[in-house]
Amino acid sequence: MAITQGSENAGYGFSARRRPVDLSAIENFLWVSTPQAWVQQAVESLDTLLIDHANCEKKAASTALSLLYKYVDRAELLDKLSRLAREELRHFEQVLKILRLRGVTYSHLSPSRYAGELMSMLRNQEPEKLVDTLIVGALIEARSCERFSVLIPAIDTQDSKLGDFYHSLLLSESRHFEDYLGLARLYSDEPIEQRVEELCRFEADIIVRKDSELRFHSGPVNA
Repeated sequence: MAITQGSENAGYGFSARRRPVDLSAIENFLWVSTPQAWVQQAVESLDTLLIDHANCEKKAASTALSLLYKYVDRAELLDKLSRLAREELRHFEQVLKILRLRGVTYSHLSPSRYAGELMSMLRNQEPEKLVDTLIVGALIEARSCERFSVLIPAIDTQDSKLGDFYHSLLLSESRHFEDYLGLARLYSDEPIEQRVEELCRFEADIIVRKDSELRFHSGPVNA
C-alpha cells in the first residue's frame, strides 16, 4: 500500500497522512476474509460502491439513534452510541461530498441481504434482543473496517485520494465493533461467547455466498 505523507488532500478536504492501524482484533473476530472476487468487482464499480457506502453510513447512524430512543435507561449505551451516531453522520456527509466531486448522483439502491439476514437472527425477548442487536452491530462495524482495509490497496491504483479517505475511515471506525461488543457483555445476563460464535458463523456464510448485485456488504456477484 502506498503511504502518503503530508498536507491536506485538496480534492476531498481531509488529511492524507496515513498512520498504521492494528486490525488484529477485527481479523480475530471475523471468521472469514472478504473474497478477492468481491474486491475486484468493487474496484470496477466504484460509483455504485460509494452510493451504497453512503447508505451504510446513514443506516449505521440510524441504528445507533434507534437504540438511543428505545433504551433510554442504559447510560453507557447512551454515551457510546450518541458519539458513534455523530461520527457515522459525519462520514455520510464526507461520502456525499466525494460523490459530488466525482460527478455521481446520490440515488436509491436496493439494500443487500447482509444486514437484513443478520437482523433476522435476533431473539425476541429482552435482554437477549438487545444483546443480539449489539453483537450484530459489532459484526457490521468490523466487516466495514475489514472492507476498508482490503479496498485501500486496490483503490490506490486508481485514485490514491479515495484510498486516503478509506484509510481515514479505518482509523476512526476501527474501535466501533469493540464498543458494541462491550455493551453486549455489559447488558447480557450470561456470557456472550457462544452467541457471538453463532452469529459470526452466520455472518461468514453471508459474506462468501454469491449475490446478484454488488453492494458494500454483499458477497461476490455472479458472473
